[in-house]
Amino acid sequence: MALMDLVLLRAGAETVAAFQARAGLPPTGVADGPTWQQALPYLTGYRLHRLKPGDTYTALAQRYGTTVSAIAGANPNQDPRALMVDQYLTVPLGFDVVPEDQPFTWALTRLILEGLRARYPFLLLSELTRTRYGRSLFQITVGNGRQKRLFNAAHHANEWITTGVLLRFLEDYARAVAENGRIFGQSARALYEKTTLTLVPMVNPDGVDLVTGALLPGMPGYAEAEAMAADYPAIPFPSGWKANLEGVDLNLQYPALWERARTIKYAQGYDRPGPRDFVGQAPLTQPESIAMAELTRRILPDLTLSYHSQGEVIYWKFLAREPPGARDLAQAFAAVSGYTVEDVPMASAYAGYKDWFIQTWDKPGYTIEVGRGENPLPISQLPGIYRRNLGILVLALNA
Repeated sequence: MALMDLVLLRAGAETVAAFQARAGLPPTGVADGPTWQQALPYLTGYRLHRLKPGDTYTALAQRYGTTVSAIAGANPNQDPRALMVDQYLTVPLGFDVVPEDQPFTWALTRLILEGLRARYPFLLLSELTRTRYGRSLFQITVGNGRQKRLFNAAHHANEWITTGVLLRFLEDYARAVAENGRIFGQSARALYEKTTLTLVPMVNPDGVDLVTGALLPGMPGYAEAEAMAADYPAIPFPSGWKANLEGVDLNLQYPALWERARTIKYAQGYDRPGPRDFVGQAPLTQPESIAMAELTRRILPDLTLSYHSQGEVIYWKFLAREPPGARDLAQAFAAVSGYTVEDVPMASAYAGYKDWFIQTWDKPGYTIEVGRGENPLPISQLPGIYRRNLGILVLALNA
């Protein structure tokens, strides 16, 4: 069954009815509770299996198209020689959880994270904050080393493809750790023991849902966004939307010469809430940017990566500030990705997360601009983008 057929939040009635017929349900075309129950394992990538007499890991692996090692990894406290009837086991299904053919809406991201945590119980998943429209920002931690890393994506709504980059990496890394394997030539368990990695894969879930179509007319926030966009008719709606649903550009919210960013953006006409480039009334006024700042202060990472699109460019300093070692690592990133290392254009050189991190701690912080074209980039670019960024992500863990 294709994942495209099963993302029922976005599917039409015919697609839902076809799935229902294949699942032995009445083909009503309505994604009701029983339909979701049947579809959920294909979205999260696992089932909870109630043990029956004679069940073994080998038999379950054959039944569900998975492996004994995957079942063992998902149930680390279970002795396979002491299975008890009516006990529940988590059984990973025989496919990757992270798709490469679907827009990464907030709901899909939540299901993916649930599925990865079920497969890999050593992943720590928590809610960082909630937006003013109730969507969670999720924080995932993997590793127990002294080095600290913080990776984030999708500060900007129409750059949601970057969420896919971090989720794809999280799945590949977690699998390599579980299997004692390698990732980009490095021992995954050695990286796990050396580095504690925290990821925030979708900083702007409200805006992402607007751009991807998961936020529909009539839903809270849509009419307000549409009204703000009407003041900027040259920006296509909703595809040109970068801000959160308050009309604030989250990557212009950090106290790194924020006043200078305000002067520049106001002069460009972005002097009120809208689809992009409005800095807000002051730094750190939005739940999303406040949460990112508080998280950074709490874990004190030694290095950060912020994923954006597009341009295939690596930005690595804040004005004249060059943290020790940052230039050499940027060049190493360029060597494994083919991206170029550049200075940020002055009109965009202030108030970003990277800028604030470098200014505050004088440690390496990078903005990675992935892909080429016009945002939002097509999902078809994700596999190629990920291949070119895998080396960056692993090098950042190991630096």
